[in-house]
Amino acid sequence: MISEGTIMALSTATGAGAIALIRLSGTNAIDITETVFKARSGKLLKDQKSHSIHLGDIINNKSVIDEVLVSIFKNPHSYTGEDVIEISCHGSPFIQQEIMKLLIEQGAETAKPGEFTLRAFLNGKMDLSQAEAVADLISSENEASHQLAMQQMRGGFSSEIKNLRQELLNFASLIELELDFAEEDVAFADRKQLENLLLKIQVVLKNLLDSFALGNVIKKGVPIAIVGAPNVGKSTLLNCLLNEDKAIISDIAGTTRDSIEDEITLDGICFRFIDTAGIRETEDTIEKIGIQKTFDKIDLAAYVLHLVDPTDFKENQVELVKELEAFKSKYPNKKLILVFNKEDQNLSTDIPDEIVNYPTVSISAKMNSNIDQLINLLTKHFKINPTQDQSIVTNSRHYGSLYAAQKEVTAIQNGLTNGLSGDLLAIDLRQALFHLGEITGEVTNDELLGNIFANFCIGK
Repeated sequence: MISEGTIMALSTATGAGAIALIRLSGTNAIDITETVFKARSGKLLKDQKSHSIHLGDIINNKSVIDEVLVSIFKNPHSYTGEDVIEISCHGSPFIQQEIMKLLIEQGAETAKPGEFTLRAFLNGKMDLSQAEAVADLISSENEASHQLAMQQMRGGFSSEIKNLRQELLNFASLIELELDFAEEDVAFADRKQLENLLLKIQVVLKNLLDSFALGNVIKKGVPIAIVGAPNVGKSTLLNCLLNEDKAIISDIAGTTRDSIEDEITLDGICFRFIDTAGIRETEDTIEKIGIQKTFDKIDLAAYVLHLVDPTDFKENQVELVKELEAFKSKYPNKKLILVFNKEDQNLSTDIPDEIVNYPTVSISAKMNSNIDQLINLLTKHFKINPTQDQSIVTNSRHYGSLYAAQKEVTAIQNGLTNGLSGDLLAIDLRQALFHLGEITGEVTNDELLGNIFANFCIGK
């Protein structure tokens, strides 16, 4: 997918708009633009300074197509590290197509998805994890995912990985050197220092791997399952959170037969709320299927809101305690919030000791009361402070490489403990370096780059 020619693409969204931006990058970007552009100043683009803007006309056979602004970014001080031209024209689809057709006729090639960012990576303007963050930034739909993408673009954890990899590389080089002097039985690499470095790397890798659960749900939206007995107010709560009549509300128990879900951004974080069928014993075949889907949704949820009706809490609290104990046994790491609904009925609820450790909130979904307290309970667990040095992994490719690197580091530690020979240690060291290098792009192949950049939009 890598071309050495001058590439061109529309970088703004297709369709009519106020303005459109057409971008070129490559050795002949300025010369190609020069053939179709006439500056009002009468000066040639190649004689102008980098990072300057020029008013003029795009001309085809002495016929003016549009009045445009042309921005010049000369290598290496550009996004791609090559000569880059950006043409700002009016947003008529006809004008866009005419200008791009002219540029192609003058030798420009149509860019493939992500090719501008690929060139930035190949020219050393950013590492591979930063390049992937560009796509995340473009697709970010809320404050939290935007902050994570910006953090990654600015280096994120890649600089930390690079430093650790370099330290490990230094030890690997010394152990490789020992192999050249095997007959002399000399040791260049201090095994104790290597052990300390491996411990430091393990701490970093564990923290990054643990952060993936948080990063993944923030990037894709936090799934929240709303569960409880029939007619406890689950659908009313969903409608209240979404501020629309998404789910049917009825006094008849078992109204919800299937899961209903929708997304909403709360305090900068995207949440995907899932209203589920009420859990109870039933002979209704369709309702049984809905209840099974409830348990399936609990499996996928990051958080569970367990609604309780205070009107029958006292007589059913023993059953509730059993349910919570079973939940904790089946999902030991899943978060659960106990939500006492129907607060508007002014019923006092004494929470038994067995469930006092669960986060609880008392609301009235019907009266839209104390919903802000529930939202605060949810958002505080997913809030990202951009001022903190908090590295969070959001990319499954990075997670896979980190996991593989962790296994190799463990193997090296075991090898040191068991007095493994230098040649065998060197094998595990090379593999650890390989997997760490995969994250930042110090180790790549065409197939990997093709898979990554094929998911980019054209023009970026």
